[in-house]
Amino acid sequence: MSDLEDEMDIDVPSKGITFTSNNTAKGKRSAANLPVEAEDSLPWVEKYRPVSLDDVSGHHDILATINKFVDSNRLPHLLLYGPPGTGKTSTILALARRIYGSENVRQMVLELNASDDRGIDVVREQIKTFASTKQIFTIASSGSRAGIAAYKLIILDEADAMTNTAQMALRRIMEKYTANTRFCIIANYSHKLSPALLSRCTRFRFSPLKERDIRVLVDKVIDEEHVKITADATDSLVRLSKGDMRRALNVLQACHASSTPLHPRDGPRVPEQDIVRETITTETIFNCVAAPPPDAIKKILKTLLTTSDVTSCLSAINTLKISQGLALADIITALAEELVKLEVKPQAMIWWLDALAEIEHRVSCGANEVIQTAAVVGAIRNGVELMG
Repeated sequence: MSDLEDEMDIDVPSKGITFTSNNTAKGKRSAANLPVEAEDSLPWVEKYRPVSLDDVSGHHDILATINKFVDSNRLPHLLLYGPPGTGKTSTILALARRIYGSENVRQMVLELNASDDRGIDVVREQIKTFASTKQIFTIASSGSRAGIAAYKLIILDEADAMTNTAQMALRRIMEKYTANTRFCIIANYSHKLSPALLSRCTRFRFSPLKERDIRVLVDKVIDEEHVKITADATDSLVRLSKGDMRRALNVLQACHASSTPLHPRDGPRVPEQDIVRETITTETIFNCVAAPPPDAIKKILKTLLTTSDVTSCLSAINTLKISQGLALADIITALAEELVKLEVKPQAMIWWLDALAEIEHRVSCGANEVIQTAAVVGAIRNGVELMG
């Protein structure tokens, strides 16, 4: 089809300027889109999702740049990439609310994620149809400004799951309808996207969140949800989240639920303020995450470094694995974190890290865990021998 035959359509509002959305497209929903009575049953990840850009945790340099783009009305196509739980989706949803206002977001934004069919047909039909229509009036905003941006916003969440054919078809649409549509592509891995798409977007990498940024929101949730948790447990939660805000809130909510006593199904309903919950401890956090406790790892490491009898080392590790239900992959990761803290000869440290990396790879490929446990013992003891 030629460019002359595919002219831009005009999306004329039927009556009035403020829109209500009838868009039933699939996609993530935030608490801002739900009625107030539904917020009580929301997962905390959605309940405490940032509403404005000021509420987004961390990445202040990226947020400042995006705010300047909006203030100057020169928003480019965006690519937000990085590990899960670092605020990519929350940032773009907050940006959409800032540009259009909460009442017009559903009209002006098309959001598709990995749960939707995003093959070549969706790109040619749904995305192209939405991108090719243009508002002939500037939508009135309920804020202090006289109007909001006339361009629409298309959010492609988890775009690295799109097929190569769909990515190729998206290139021309991004160029042709730039006058009235902006694309925001969100991905975990930028190398899985087409180089042609990357060159058309302004890229921002969302690195794992710092512990202090996670702690701010975790402390807020603990205070508002009246969670009984010790200070050491909070420190462990923040550390084990490894920069993933979503993981931190999910673990906190799971531990809070496990600390709530069960009541008979037919019994009277107990008011929320009268429920007596157990205090969440460090042990509760580690059990929920299924991570090996620090005491167990220190005991294993001490046994490996001080016991010359390999058979005794292997027996001690297997006993701890069975009694505490530890997985070998988690033990290897925790051992590596403890070993790098030791002051030893470079030759020993190189041997340890290289051997543990090789064993972890074999475990991930399905190797026998009993044999690989013995390999861990042998690797650590070889490093000790190199230390003299």
